[in-house]
Amino acid sequence: MNRPLVDSHCHLDYLARNGGDLAGVLARARNAGVGTMLTIGTKLREFDIVRGIAEANDDVVCSVGIHPHEAGNELTDAAQLVDLARHPKVVGIGETGLDYFYDKSPRAKQQANFRTHLAAATQSGLPVIVHTRDADDDTAAMLTEAAGQGRLTGVLHCFTSSLALARHALDLGLYISISGIVTFKNADELRETVRQIPLDRLLVETDSPFLAPVPVRGKACEPAFVVHTAARLADLKNVSAATLATATTRNFFALFSRFKPDI
Repeated sequence: MNRPLVDSHCHLDYLARNGGDLAGVLARARNAGVGTMLTIGTKLREFDIVRGIAEANDDVVCSVGIHPHEAGNELTDAAQLVDLARHPKVVGIGETGLDYFYDKSPRAKQQANFRTHLAAATQSGLPVIVHTRDADDDTAAMLTEAAGQGRLTGVLHCFTSSLALARHALDLGLYISISGIVTFKNADELRETVRQIPLDRLLVETDSPFLAPVPVRGKACEPAFVVHTAARLADLKNVSAATLATATTRNFFALFSRFKPDI
C-alpha cells in the first residue's frame, strides 16, 4: 500500500497565529492524504510553541533552529541545540543557512549560526535543514567543511538555487526539497533542475504559509496544498502520482529517521 504524502517543511506555528484555525489546517491536510508534517523551528525564543504543536499531534514532528533572518537577533551554540534536540519529537536541526538576497541579518552572524547548526547536526546525528538564497558558493563551502568534520545528513529546503549547488549537495549525501515555486510560470530553470535530481533524493514541501502552488496561488499556503506540488513533480519526473508519493515519503523517513511512523 502506498504511504501518504509528507509535507517535509511547513510552519504550523505561523498558521496558528492571531487566532488561526490550526485544527482546520490539520484536518484539511489529513483529508488531502498528508500523513506527516514537519513543522520548522525558526527562533529559539518561540521553540516551545513549535514543539507544543508537535507534542499535541501524532502526525506532526518538529525541528529546532534559527532562521538566517534571525541571526542578528539570536546566536546559539551547538551544545544548546543538541540539548533541545533530545526531545523525541525533534527530528532535525534548523532551519539554518545563508540568505544573501534579503540580508536581514549580518552575513558574519548568519555564517556563525550556520556553522553552529552544522556542528549540532553532526554531533546529534540529526539532519540539518538548510535555507540558502543567493549564497551558493558559501553554502557549498560550509557544507563541505562540515562534512569533513563528521557524518553530515540533511536537506536543502525550498530549493531554487543552481544545478551546480544541487549536484554538490547530492554528492555530499544530502537531499533536495521542492516547494510550490516549481509550479510558478517563471520557474523553468528550477523545473530543469528537478529533472536532474534522482527520485531517491527528492522531498516535497509547502513552506506554508508561504508560496502557495498553482492552482491555489494567492491563498495562504497550508500543508494540504502539497498535493499540487507533488503532482507537478510527478509530471516532471515522468512517474505516476502514487510513485512520486511513495518515493518522497520513503526518502523523508530515510532522512528523518528518528520518527518511526506506525504505517
